[in-house]
Amino acid sequence: MQKAIFYILLLLVMVIWGLNVVAIKIVVEAFSPVMITSMRIFTAFLVVMPILYLRKDFCKLTKEEGFLIFVAAVTGIFGHHFFLSVGLTKTTASNAGLILGLVPLSTSLLAMLLLGDRITLFKFLGIICGITGVSFVVLAGDSQIGFISVGDFYIFLAVITQAVSFIFIKKATKTVQSRLVTGYMQFIGALLLFIVSIRLEPSGFSTLKEGSMTAWIVFLASAVLATGLGHLIYNKAIHHLGAGETAIFINLSPFFALLGSAFFLGENIMITQVFGFFFIVVGVLLGTGALEQKYQLHKMKQYEYAANKK
Repeated sequence: MQKAIFYILLLLVMVIWGLNVVAIKIVVEAFSPVMITSMRIFTAFLVVMPILYLRKDFCKLTKEEGFLIFVAAVTGIFGHHFFLSVGLTKTTASNAGLILGLVPLSTSLLAMLLLGDRITLFKFLGIICGITGVSFVVLAGDSQIGFISVGDFYIFLAVITQAVSFIFIKKATKTVQSRLVTGYMQFIGALLLFIVSIRLEPSGFSTLKEGSMTAWIVFLASAVLATGLGHLIYNKAIHHLGAGETAIFINLSPFFALLGSAFFLGENIMITQVFGFFFIVVGVLLGTGALEQKYQLHKMKQYEYAANKK
C-alpha cells in the first residue's frame, strides 16, 4: 500500500516538474530572469528550512562534506538554474522540457567517466538513443535542419551542470541527510544567483514592480510546489523505492512539459519533438540501467525456476 502511495506522489511530482518548465518560461519572461530565479530558489529554501528544523536535521559538517555540498550548489543550483532561466528566454518550453529529459542519462554517463561505473551494452545503446533524441529536438528546431539555437545550447548546459551536481550529491549524502544537503544547496545557490543578478541585471529590482498577479502566482507555485516540496517528496521516494525505480518516473516529466507548453503557451508540438521524446525515453531507460536491472532480475528468476524444477 505504501508503495502505491509513493507511485501516486511521484506521478504528481512529475506532472508538477513538467509544468514547472512552462512556469519558469512565464516567470523569466515577466521579470529579469536571473534575479527572479534567485528569489524562486530562496523561497524554496524558506519552505524547506522549517521542515529541517522540526526534524532536527541540522548538524555540524566536516570540511569535506562542506566542500561537496558547495560544489553541488554551484553546479546544481547556481549553474543549472542560471542556464535554465536564461535559456528559456531564448527557446521554447517544449524544447527545454525534452532536453532536460537527458539529465538521468547524463548523470549515468558522468558516473561512468568519474566514478568508474561499468559501461555495458545497454548503457552504450542508451547513450546513442539519447544523442539521437536530442538531435531530433535541437537540430530540427523551427523546421530548419542543422539549426541549433543559443537557448537550446543553454538548456543543454543546464543538463550538464545538474548531472555534475548529482555526482557530488551522491558523495555528500553518504554521510549527510539528503534533506539537509538540499537545504544548504538552495541557500548557497540562491545567494550566488542574487550576487550575479545584481551585476548582470542592474534594473532587475524594477521589473519586480511590473509583474502581473498571474506571474507572481506562477512564481509562488513554482518555488513552493516544484522546487521546494517536489524535491523533498522525490528524495523521500528514493529512500523507500530505491534510486533506479524512482528515476524511471523522470521520463514522464518531458511528456507533461510538452503538453503544458502546447496547452498554456500555445506552442506547436512538431513530429521531430515526438521522435526526440521517444528516443530520449528509450535512451534514459537503457543508459541508466533501469531496463538492464529488470532484464537481469528476469533471468535470475528464470534460472531459479529452472533449478527448482530439477
